[in-house]
Amino acid sequence: MGRGAARAPPICLLFQEGGAVSAQRFFELRKPVGRRQRLVSAFLIWALFFGIWIFATSMGLVNELLVPAPQKVFATCWDLFAHRGFASDVLISIGRVLGAFAMACAVAVPLGVMMGVFPSIEAFFAPFISAWRYLPAPSFIPILLMWFGTGEAPKLALLFIGVIFFLITLIMDHTKNVRQELVETALTLGASRRIVVSKVVFPAVLPDIVVAMRQMLAMAWTYLVIAEIVASTTGIGAMMIRARRFLKTDEILSGIIVIGVLGLLFDLLFAMLHRWAFPYLRKN
Repeated sequence: MGRGAARAPPICLLFQEGGAVSAQRFFELRKPVGRRQRLVSAFLIWALFFGIWIFATSMGLVNELLVPAPQKVFATCWDLFAHRGFASDVLISIGRVLGAFAMACAVAVPLGVMMGVFPSIEAFFAPFISAWRYLPAPSFIPILLMWFGTGEAPKLALLFIGVIFFLITLIMDHTKNVRQELVETALTLGASRRIVVSKVVFPAVLPDIVVAMRQMLAMAWTYLVIAEIVASTTGIGAMMIRARRFLKTDEILSGIIVIGVLGLLFDLLFAMLHRWAFPYLRKN
């Protein structure tokens, strides 16, 4: 072979370069990920999670009383639904979350939009809302029991308090981000303030309001068990509290899994609603 002929790179160098290229592609900044890669990644992370769980329980690395095997947890979950009427508790919990969340949205959406449009309204409400936003919702349990007794009202009130102030703030911030050019153009064309708010600002911010509602619904689910601890005999949280008394960890984990699945399903429903209602926002 002549001196001018190109020499083939060593095979180890090819592997090194291939690995570097793969790592570089994996960590590309803000490059969209394909649907196939998303599905594979989602499958792999859950397979890794359950694989570690099964390995730890089968090898005796954890106390089976405190951390039962996943197959036992899923068998218990099936038994709860099939033979012990757990579906009624799930429906009750869904009703509580959606009822409290609907009440929070009924207050937060109009108030948040008005605060984002009119600085005078923001100046009036913001100090009050900011102060309440940093108060932990569970701290209201004793006073809610004193005010409303042990019925449904304190549970709904706790879920309402846990969501309302954050939701108002998110909607207000999104409303402020509506382009000023839209408002000025509408005013120049002779639109009244009511028309500007209802026909210009609100449609422009509505996609972001749906996103904020999707985020805060997740927070409502995180407060569910706390709300159902309040002198409750029904619901997912009540079942978990009863299971704790008898050290039935498999039932507690079943309740956690059900809440996680419900939260994921409602999150996907909100994502589908967003795509259906605002198709013009799709990037592809």
